[in-house]
Amino acid sequence: MPTIELGYGRSGITFDYDTARFDVLTPGEAASHPLSDVEIGAALDAPIDSLPLEELVTAGESALIVVSDATRATGSAQIVNLLVRRLIENGVSPGDIAIIFATGIHRAVRADEKAELLTPFIAQRIRTIDHDAYDPSQLIQLGSTERGTPVKVNRALKEFDNVILTGAVRFHYFAGFAGGRKSICPGLAAAQTIKATHMLALDFERGGRRAGVGAGLLEGNAVSEECEHIAAMIDPVFSINAIVDERGRCEKVFAGHWRTGHARACEDYAAGHSVRISEKREIVVVSCGGSPFDINLIQAHKALDMAAAACVDGGTIVLLAECGDGLGRPDFLKWFESDDSRALELRLREAYEVNGQTAWALLTKAERFKVHIVTKLPDHDVRRMRMNPSRSLEDALMDVSSDAKGYIMPRGAASLPVLGSP
Repeated sequence: MPTIELGYGRSGITFDYDTARFDVLTPGEAASHPLSDVEIGAALDAPIDSLPLEELVTAGESALIVVSDATRATGSAQIVNLLVRRLIENGVSPGDIAIIFATGIHRAVRADEKAELLTPFIAQRIRTIDHDAYDPSQLIQLGSTERGTPVKVNRALKEFDNVILTGAVRFHYFAGFAGGRKSICPGLAAAQTIKATHMLALDFERGGRRAGVGAGLLEGNAVSEECEHIAAMIDPVFSINAIVDERGRCEKVFAGHWRTGHARACEDYAAGHSVRISEKREIVVVSCGGSPFDINLIQAHKALDMAAAACVDGGTIVLLAECGDGLGRPDFLKWFESDDSRALELRLREAYEVNGQTAWALLTKAERFKVHIVTKLPDHDVRRMRMNPSRSLEDALMDVSSDAKGYIMPRGAASLPVLGSP
């Protein structure tokens, strides 16, 4: 039997599987290769719907580079290094360049993580800013959107002459895709603004998800569109969107206008990462892809969301998610005091919180499927979330019929199963 290595934290779990029972669902990356500095430079030299960076940011001006936090793999170390060098070569003073981490409501980036995200060279020489969505002294009010969303963002976005976005495109379970406008909102928005945009994912009149909201959806997606409206208030001068491989290395780069460059990257990503399946099956073994995709449960849930699209109702999903940073929020478990997902949704209607929606999404899946999780999370926390703790992959599959067929998803959040003829 063949063996597959499934990412788990910074290591992996091997699985000997029967090809008569399991098919492997992977993105179409077989021919990809990590980009060299020269290849990334070529993308910067041929921007999408934009003047070259050198004509947009000139000597004597300041530049704020937006970088994703430690919960994302974006190829930032290579991209930011090249970007900073290019700005300096064009006459921008290193003292007029700063890097801000788009943490949203996540924890701050640690010093060791900054060195990894930026390279030690850049982290030691370029000023970094830590965004805090709850700190009023960091935030500035920009007004409100047509929907009435109050727009409050990090004041650094208005204190620099030029804002440059960096990040990676991948599926997002309710914003459609990550990257682009999400670097501004939720990345650098106030908690109040993040809450208002994320609420749009739910339909509080009919119940459940709002129509048009889901992985791979942009047009008609209320969450994505609202975040885009907020990003337009900043109007970043340039953006660099990467598509990364299973090791977080850049395999494609789309540079240029913050809106159209991102849209082009999303189109390319969807074409290469949507996986056609002819049927849903009884078992889905899904790995988040290892660190940082399984750094905590809130991030790991994104792989579970994708696996749900390939599993029959009542089937078994085995999630491999180390969760070395725990749940992702110390108050995450409070939502599972609800009797079921319907009761949790009622709580969200009365007192919405962003991570309450993630808890709701997780609970709906734990009710539809038998979810086993191989993790470092405490067993009692796993059971409280209505999932089943397992010591190993073999342990999780012990009660599954030997005749049951299934799928293996080595990079869960990077593969969108689409039902239809392959």
